[in-house]
Amino acid sequence: MTRGKFIKGISKRPSWEIADNEVTPQSVFSSRRKIIKSLGLGSIAASLPGYVQAGIFDLFGGEGQPDFVTSTLQFANNTQFQATDEKTPYSKVIRHNNFYEFGTGKQDPYVNAQGFKVNPWQLNISGLVDKPLQLDYQALFSKLPLEQRTYRFRCVEAWSMVIPWIGFPLASLLKLAGVQPSAKYVAFETLFDPEQMPGQRNRLMGGGIHYPYVEGLRLDEAMNDLAFVAVGLYDQTLTPQSGAPVRIVLPWKYGFKSIKSIVNIRLLDKQPPTSWNQLAPNEYGFFANVNPQVDHPRWSQASERRIGPGGMLAAERIDTQLFNGYAEQVANLYTGMDLRTYF
Repeated sequence: MTRGKFIKGISKRPSWEIADNEVTPQSVFSSRRKIIKSLGLGSIAASLPGYVQAGIFDLFGGEGQPDFVTSTLQFANNTQFQATDEKTPYSKVIRHNNFYEFGTGKQDPYVNAQGFKVNPWQLNISGLVDKPLQLDYQALFSKLPLEQRTYRFRCVEAWSMVIPWIGFPLASLLKLAGVQPSAKYVAFETLFDPEQMPGQRNRLMGGGIHYPYVEGLRLDEAMNDLAFVAVGLYDQTLTPQSGAPVRIVLPWKYGFKSIKSIVNIRLLDKQPPTSWNQLAPNEYGFFANVNPQVDHPRWSQASERRIGPGGMLAAERIDTQLFNGYAEQVANLYTGMDLRTYF
């Protein structure tokens, strides 16, 4: 395992901090097991729907296609941003995903994204900026210093994980481009490549979303200290199903806001459209802040299943916290707003 030096100059240990030696090593959880084969379940699983197959594989620690080849990263461990919760094993993080470009089943992205090509890549930053940027694959890992932050990750489907991400602050990236005073919002867009992303060429497989997938933030949200650009998790570069090579991570919002495999970032003066809000505006608002007091129309958001070593079927149910436990850092962004109206 390669790990950088700790960031210096941090004297206060926040309430969410965890010691570096408490982070679960990837190697503990990434070993393969052949239980499905030995129990003779292969033919049975093949006849089941994707989401049922995902449950079976998840129960036994994950089995399927070989892992996408990743590279080890060097980074600083930013102790200011470390959730105290037990980390979700690497094997669960890369096998339990929502990435509809590769299918709607939780196991589908792991299986269908293995051949996804992330290099060459180009991330464009444009719009109301002083210096439009084009970042290639190498620039994503070298333009800004990399750090690790361990965040709680809450899905709108009421399951959650705790993930050590590697990357850099979104604010630092936007400042490189020079944000103009008239900019009020930041829009994001995922790669559109139906040849590589089967969910984009098959509307049923892609969950009915109009692609490319788009997301957006108010500028003050994007500039908040928690907003993060991730290029890796644990000690590795991102796998395709996790959003390789570059994604956004917004720990106080539901997971669908943390857009994956980004190719375009635009600074705008008007609120941009967002994919899930376009598809079902009564269910998915623009802000998507984690809020246990505002239920999804079809299920409660008061609690969640925290995925651990045992996977989804053994997940512990815990109470959901306002802003996913990050109210101290972000509540001021929404002062005076009715969070039931602006959900």
